[in-house]
Amino acid sequence: MGKKSFTIHDLPASERPRERLKKYGVENLSTPELLSLVMGRGISGESIAVTSNNLLHYFKNLKGLSGATLEQLMETKGIGLAKASQILAVFELAKRVDISDHSVKKFVVKTPEDVIQLLEGRLNDKKKEYFKAILMDTRGHHIRTAEISIGSLDTSIVHPREVFREALLASAASVIFVHNHPSGETEPSDDDISLTKRLVEAGKLMGIDVNDHIIIGGNDFRSMKREGYF
Repeated sequence: MGKKSFTIHDLPASERPRERLKKYGVENLSTPELLSLVMGRGISGESIAVTSNNLLHYFKNLKGLSGATLEQLMETKGIGLAKASQILAVFELAKRVDISDHSVKKFVVKTPEDVIQLLEGRLNDKKKEYFKAILMDTRGHHIRTAEISIGSLDTSIVHPREVFREALLASAASVIFVHNHPSGETEPSDDDISLTKRLVEAGKLMGIDVNDHIIIGGNDFRSMKREGYF
């Protein structure tokens, strides 16, 4: 009898990329985990996680993999036509997103009011605290909005390492932090103030400007920068 072909379901539940994506969000999965989701199944005697890691190692890094041809992909162990086609399709879709983005006027974020317009009320009625980072390029154009944490806002949940990891991945030049108070109050707490100061200092070290930290409470909001908290 031949060796079994390993799939994602052969991993412990806590290590399966799909379960981790559902629990932590797609942005918190590693590159090998994302590749495992794309390919879905390993080869005889080898798990999909091993296949994904081997593929990245073979092409040196993700950039090298993105430039591989169909023939080059199929020359690597465990990659046949089906998997090679899936990988090529993912990178081609990413390229088309970039092309589409360049054809659309970018949203410029300069004021707290711009932030509120950008969020379109998505934090107004939340029952938990959400902490988001609005990432911008050198011209203040919105790149994307990263969700950093859900839950009570404190330094154990919102850590500068996680915040600026998102900014670095997006090549952001500046950030605006936003979080909501389910109580409806917009007055910053002591934790809000101390965390903001930590993030501002961390941003200086990283070369990423912290333009503001906005607190949303119900239909109201408060700009910590505008009110002189930092």
